[in-house]
Amino acid sequence: MAIKLVTTAAELRAESARLLAEKRGSSQGLVPTMGALHTGHAALARTAVEQNDVVVASIFVNPLQFGEAADLERYPRTLDADMALLDAEGVDLVFAPSVDEVYPGGEPLVRVTSGPLGEKWEGASRPGHFDGALTVVAKLLHYGLPGGPAADGGAAAYRAYFGQKDAQQLALVKRMVADLSFPVDIVAVSTVRNAEGLALSSRNRFLSEEEREAALALSRALRLLESHALANEPLELDTAVALVESQPLVKLDYFDVVDPRTLEPLAENCKETPFRGEGLAIIAAQVGPVRLIDNVPLSS
Repeated sequence: MAIKLVTTAAELRAESARLLAEKRGSSQGLVPTMGALHTGHAALARTAVEQNDVVVASIFVNPLQFGEAADLERYPRTLDADMALLDAEGVDLVFAPSVDEVYPGGEPLVRVTSGPLGEKWEGASRPGHFDGALTVVAKLLHYGLPGGPAADGGAAAYRAYFGQKDAQQLALVKRMVADLSFPVDIVAVSTVRNAEGLALSSRNRFLSEEEREAALALSRALRLLESHALANEPLELDTAVALVESQPLVKLDYFDVVDPRTLEPLAENCKETPFRGEGLAIIAAQVGPVRLIDNVPLSS
């Protein structure tokens, strides 16, 4: 493999500086992940490689994001396969730190809080999840800063890549970066789906064949709303909800249309009168043992 593995922040900074100098680079990209990578992560890496001279991918299973120890233990660890996927996409460095490296002395006493934006939707079902996610993302964004100057002596451009599938996390990261003045551009990459339309997720491996078929109701319902929006028709959310609830293996948590920046529900009239403007259709459901989320941006 041409790709290199580093496990400490000091190694990452040194290798970043070396690569920027060696490639006479002017930009560095970061792809933060928790591992168990799939084609969706490959799209993130591919986009980062296309847009930057040096690309780092982090692999860290963040304990602060898990409500139960059993869920943390069950999360797949597939470092060798992950590195092979990233190497195939042209990523330069993999940063795979230990928990002690990221949280020396134990869990942090001071954390980033997601505020009201992180208390709704996924946050309502998983209290504290986004505080844990933002805390580790903040640290990873610091770790991933270019280790040296650009070839012309100025500061290297710095970008970080996140999937649109995790729409609430993406909105929160963008807000954190803006509110706390992080020197990084956040780049959203479109959701990758399988041939049937199911959004790719590391959790999909836990679905049975029957559950996987039932889960397709989520993307079909989202696409129904998308077709209405593109045609400037009422969104008919109730019809889309009924489509999901017709699947006995699917237990719907939430399904709504929100402002893509604030995640506040759009005015009810967009569901009864012709749709105009922009929105984001978001959905979450339990399918068998797996909680799935998905979304589709809407525009007229």
